[in-house]
Amino acid sequence: MATSLHHPRLPILQFLLLVLWSFSSWPLHASEPYLTLDYYAKTCPTVFEIIRKEMECAVLSDPRNAAFIVRLHFHDCFVQGCDGSVLLDDTIDLKGEKKSSNNKNALKGFRIIDRMKNKIESECPGIVSCADILTIAARDAVILVGGPYWDVPVGRKDSRTASYELANTNIPGSDEGLLSIISKFAYQGLSVTDVVALSGAHTIGMARCVNFRNRIYGDFVATSEKNQLSETYLRNLKSICPVVGGDNNVTAMDSVTPYLFDNTFYQTLLKGEGLLNSDQEMYSSIFGIQTKELVKKYAHDPLAFFQQFSDSMVKMGNITNQDSFVNGEVRKSCRFVNT
Repeated sequence: MATSLHHPRLPILQFLLLVLWSFSSWPLHASEPYLTLDYYAKTCPTVFEIIRKEMECAVLSDPRNAAFIVRLHFHDCFVQGCDGSVLLDDTIDLKGEKKSSNNKNALKGFRIIDRMKNKIESECPGIVSCADILTIAARDAVILVGGPYWDVPVGRKDSRTASYELANTNIPGSDEGLLSIISKFAYQGLSVTDVVALSGAHTIGMARCVNFRNRIYGDFVATSEKNQLSETYLRNLKSICPVVGGDNNVTAMDSVTPYLFDNTFYQTLLKGEGLLNSDQEMYSSIFGIQTKELVKKYAHDPLAFFQQFSDSMVKMGNITNQDSFVNGEVRKSCRFVNT
C-alpha cells in the first residue's frame, strides 16, 4: 500500500457529504443521559479504590500496561459504544471482536480487567459493569504514567452482543488518511479537536512494524528534518522493521519519553518524525489546516493538551450503546455474557 500522504484525495464535496451522512445516521451519541459520578456511591463505594490499586500493580510490573488499557477502552468505545463488547471471548453462539483485523494483534490487558472484575465481584457481586471497570481503569492508567486526572461518569451496562464487522471498519488504521479518520470520529460524535487530543494517547503507546513499515520506507524522509539525529532515528527504525519480515517487532510511538504521558508526541510531529502515517498526517496533510494548528498548540502547551485530553476522554467514554441500557447486563465474567 502506498503511504497515505500520497493517496489520491477525496474531493472536498464528497468528504463533506460523507460527514453529513454520518451525522444524520449516528446510532451512537457522545452524551451522558444515563451516567453519573455517584452511581456506585451506595452500592459499591470501594470500586474506584479497587481498580486504582490493581492498575497500580499492573503499571509497576510493566509500564506498557497503561497503554494497553487505554487502547482497550478506545477500541471498545468505537464499536457499539462503551459497552464492554471488546472484552467478550468467542463462543459457539457469539463471534467477538478480539480476532478482527484491527484487534487480533493490537490488544492486550484483558487479564488486568479480569483481576479487577474478580475483586469487585467478591465485594459487590452483580453491581459494577465491565464497561465501567474498563473506563475507570483507562483514567487511572493515564494518571499512573504522569497524565491528567478527570472524573469518570459511570452507570454503563455490558452489552450481550459484539460486532466483529464493526471492529474491522469503525476503528481508524495506522495508514489511514486524515479525512477518513476525521469521518470515523465524526460518526461517533467526536470533533476534529477530539481527533488530535485523543491521538495524544500515543505518547505512551507502542506500534508493531507492520503498522509503521509504509511510513518509514515511504514519506518519512520527505516530512522529517534533514539532520543527523533524524537520519539516525530512521536507521534505527529500519533496523527494527526490515522491508520484509519482523512484522511483530515493536517500538515506541514517542521515542523521547515512551513511558511518560506528556506532550512530546506532538513535538515529534512538528519535526516530521511521527511513527504512524495516521499521526503525521495531522501535521503534514494538505487537509490538516485545523489539525496542524492543534498539533502546534499541544506541542507548546502541555496544560492545554492535558485539559483537552481529559475532556475528550470523558466525551469518548460517554458514547452510549442505547440498546445496552435496555437489554444490557452486569456480566459476572467480562469474557462471557451471563447465562
